[in-house]
Amino acid sequence: MKKLVIAALTMTLVFSLTACGGNKENDTPSEPTSVESSADTESTDATESTDVADTETENTDTESGDTATDSESDVSAETAGAIMLNAFKELMADGTDYTSLELAEKLVANPIIQFMGGAMPVEPGFQSGFDNYEVTGFEEGAMFGPMMGSIPFVGYVFKLPADADADAFMTGLKDNANMRWQICVEAEEMIAEADGNTVFFLMTKKNLNEE
Repeated sequence: MKKLVIAALTMTLVFSLTACGGNKENDTPSEPTSVESSADTESTDATESTDVADTETENTDTESGDTATDSESDVSAETAGAIMLNAFKELMADGTDYTSLELAEKLVANPIIQFMGGAMPVEPGFQSGFDNYEVTGFEEGAMFGPMMGSIPFVGYVFKLPADADADAFMTGLKDNANMRWQICVEAEEMIAEADGNTVFFLMTKKNLNEE
């Protein structure tokens, strides 16, 4: 009788441990946990010491460690919109008096852009990416984007008159832009930035490498 009871308890313990193991695969606890039976009590101190040593080693590696890796991770996590905006700012800061078309051509040649694309000048009036809205009030403008219409990406560079209100101009763009102007696909970011009387506007996916 005792043997049967012991056998039953043993089987219950085995099934319990198996169930816990299955739950651990699905859960992500904030701290390591362990299941401890009476047979494991003697090895608990040694295990805890090893865990502490491992934790200290991991902390040391992190502190000494991987600043460069973290920086690379941050860069790779940047969105297409952020990268293109930084490229615009760098061009504006290099001291060259670019035309809007020259800026557009340099922006569409950015290494992040994998699609075949180009730039072209635009005149005041209806523009791609806007619903029933005439973009006016600029002296010079250029559009850049892909040659294929199925990619949700379109960018503009506008040169405004010296006395123009750049903030009001950008508000008009943002209020009337349609992130789903391509119908079957949708942009995920809208970027608008002014540097003096030069306005950069972009609608794009966050990751241009996604198919």
